[in-house]
Amino acid sequence: MSASRPAGLCARTVPIPDPGPLDAYLGEPGGMAWLRRGDGFVTRGEVCRFTTKDDPSAAQAWWQQFCATLDVANELPDATGTGPLLFGSMVFDPGHTSSQSVFVVPRAIIGRRNGQSWLTRIDTPANTQRMGPPRRAARPLTGTPPAGGVKSPASLDADAWQTAVASALASLDDTFTKVVLARAVDVRAPEPISPWRLVRELAAKYPTCWTFHLDGLVGASPEMLVRRDHGLAMSRVLAGTIRRAGELDHILAQTLTESSKNLVEHELAVASVASTLARYCVAMNVPDAPSVLQLPNVLHLASEVTGIVRNGASALELAIALHPTAAVCGTPTDLARTTIASLEHFDRGRFAGPVGWQDAAGDGEFAIALRCGQIDPADHHAIRLYAGCGIVDGSDPAEEYEETRAKLVPMLDALGLSQPTPRAT
Repeated sequence: MSASRPAGLCARTVPIPDPGPLDAYLGEPGGMAWLRRGDGFVTRGEVCRFTTKDDPSAAQAWWQQFCATLDVANELPDATGTGPLLFGSMVFDPGHTSSQSVFVVPRAIIGRRNGQSWLTRIDTPANTQRMGPPRRAARPLTGTPPAGGVKSPASLDADAWQTAVASALASLDDTFTKVVLARAVDVRAPEPISPWRLVRELAAKYPTCWTFHLDGLVGASPEMLVRRDHGLAMSRVLAGTIRRAGELDHILAQTLTESSKNLVEHELAVASVASTLARYCVAMNVPDAPSVLQLPNVLHLASEVTGIVRNGASALELAIALHPTAAVCGTPTDLARTTIASLEHFDRGRFAGPVGWQDAAGDGEFAIALRCGQIDPADHHAIRLYAGCGIVDGSDPAEEYEETRAKLVPMLDALGLSQPTPRAT
């Protein structure tokens, strides 16, 4: 565990005119991004960070102590997401990874939410008094990403992965009802991979998803693990997927909502979220049946679980309590996580872990890091992509493999590789 926390700083937030497309401010080294429907944040610089492999809950105390040392001057005190922010990305399984959970306080934030735009800067009091308007990136992104690159399985090839799915199916019983198995694909690009170009491509094509970048982890997640906003908590649960097929989408949507296999998978995921939130919330609302969420590449069964937070639990605390849900791990959690470690044969790192942000009041948003990739910090030509599927009674290994191909499409498209990895023969 490591941390740094400089003293004598001021966090100043001022309203600004609408800065236009936030992606015009992408490109500065060390920055982060969180975008949806044109709103969100682009950050620059870094004040301090906290890293841990085993105990992400320690970041909450660290963040509270950091905020207590700040002189805060916020001209928009009632607006969620203003003032100092903590961005975080957590590992999926601390017991089976070489990665660490990372929490970063950015030096400058350009934000927009619900028609209000602002600039936050954390610096010495003298420097924050000299804040000017935000400047666009020194090296604006133009054109499209270069096509080309070499794709290869990061661990199991198609046949071996389907054998792992079959093994998981054979292990299911009355008590072990679901496990989520993922696979990873390594891509080597002809040019250094720009996370900012990936952010721009993903945000443009998947505007209803939460597009993110933090420490080389970049993606566009459709699944909000938890949002806390002025005491109201919401978790969007996605489980049950089918690939889109143009004019046949309405038939596929009906097939999805009538599929006993997909409905069971979805019910398990909803139950895991609702049971956890019930420990922190009152006036819970759990939908009786899922709706169908349409994304450019797939259809998902979706439910939004809501509740009123009691006892002041922060967005980060709720995210830590909820992770891992049955949607990305399985049921029961401990057995599913052990099965994942024994069958996947790769390190998930921060894939399928919470990723998002929190303000000083404890409001914030944490999505699940899905439809994402991790750029190799030692080789910017290399990126590892991830995709997973929920395995329940009735799953078919070949169909689950095809589902992972569909889920890899967003990142492959953003990399200029329009076709999913071909099935190995």
